[in-house]
Amino acid sequence: MPAATAPVFLVPELPAGPHPVLDGEEARHAVTVRRMRAGERLVLTDGEGTAADCVVAAVHPGRDARLELTVERRWAEPAPRLRVTVVQGLAKGDRGELAVELATEAGADAVLPWRAERSVARWEEGARGAKALARWQSTARAAAKQARRVRVPRVADPVDTPGLAAIVKTSAAAFVLEGTAEEGLAHVDLPCAGEALLVVGPEGGITDAELDILRTAGAVPVRLGPSVLRTSTAAAVALGVLGARTGRWE
Repeated sequence: MPAATAPVFLVPELPAGPHPVLDGEEARHAVTVRRMRAGERLVLTDGEGTAADCVVAAVHPGRDARLELTVERRWAEPAPRLRVTVVQGLAKGDRGELAVELATEAGADAVLPWRAERSVARWEEGARGAKALARWQSTARAAAKQARRVRVPRVADPVDTPGLAAIVKTSAAAFVLEGTAEEGLAHVDLPCAGEALLVVGPEGGITDAELDILRTAGAVPVRLGPSVLRTSTAAAVALGVLGARTGRWE
């Protein structure tokens, strides 16, 4: 893995050859924000698990900033056998973006926005919904870079409860975080591979009707502990539990 101090920069496709050039918005960030200089190290990644350790050979500042790089090592990080998708109920204000940020740092493989019944934010179809989705996607990218991840969680289009139930039916496992549940996530049976869903409700919680629909589809209600967590922090805590119980942190 890359050195802990090497910043990560995302590119649409990892350049071929030993001397790639980093340009565009990522290069402007490297020059104006990170103030990178020749001789410093960075990591290039396509966000899909392919990455390269690089040394900055030359820096060209300005409007069309670019960095000339020398590749020292390339590698591919395999996807985890058990992939975890966080199903996040839409939250008001910046709490949804905070949830995405924390879940990304904690290792979520994907994020699925959920139009839950008690969601204050609605993300209606059209420009406003597209803008909100873009903010979540941008948050996931930034958080992945901050956490030095070479796999960026994909943030999909939002689903309603029937759509979520259909996804639950095809998953290897689905767990609804519910404070009144009898089973704890620390003890429930987990699959070894496939996709596991972690369903987090909005600020007002999950309704009984929603819980019934998801349970009928195959989801298992679970609790994290004796305290009540905010919608913005619950997924990150649950990911920590799964990381410790599976090989995801090995």
